[in-house]
Amino acid sequence: MSIAQAPSILIADDHPLFRGALRQALVSALPGTTLVEAGSFEAVTKALAAGAEMDLILLDLTMPGVQGFSGLLFLRADYPQVPVMVVSANDDPGVVKRCIEFGALGFMPKTLDAGQMAEAVQSVLDGNVWVPAGIDFSASQDGETADTIKRLMTLTPQQVRVLMMLSEGLLNKQIAYELSVSEATVKAHVSAILQKLGVDSRTQAVILASKIAATGWSPADQGASASAA
Repeated sequence: MSIAQAPSILIADDHPLFRGALRQALVSALPGTTLVEAGSFEAVTKALAAGAEMDLILLDLTMPGVQGFSGLLFLRADYPQVPVMVVSANDDPGVVKRCIEFGALGFMPKTLDAGQMAEAVQSVLDGNVWVPAGIDFSASQDGETADTIKRLMTLTPQQVRVLMMLSEGLLNKQIAYELSVSEATVKAHVSAILQKLGVDSRTQAVILASKIAATGWSPADQGASASAA
């Protein structure tokens, strides 16, 4: 995807100082670029739902409303036409590979300097997949992990939301309130999630998802979330 005119980029990160540094790097390297900033995942979805047309989303893996790869999963399911580049302080090779497997078109470590950040973003805008040097994609993943990734990618955006809330320990009635739907609808989503993931309980679904998350599907307290579900 090569951008012939000045691109529109959404910077999704909850740290104002980092957003400012990235904004300055992009403004300097890509004059005329339209930049939209979001400090939470809710702000990201609101901007997109309002019709904001983005050429690229720069998504932090750890921000309010996101657990592990859930934000990336949601965006790839609900807005597959919008390229996503993950921006993270966690540049473990396994995390980088997982992001690409989940549909990101790039991974940019926060340790890059301003010039390198701009080059990475430009590369993705030009239609390339950009990852840090030295990432080995030739190593095959185990069959169980590959199957789990495949299953998670079949979830609809709403099912991803429900799974995120299950991981936080929310009850059906609480999820129904948050999503403005009936409890019956939530139950239907949970049943579909269990079927797609090939598990028998909510707890198993959360545990399965947490196994392949960057820092646990629910970074704050994976064990507590699983038991609460």
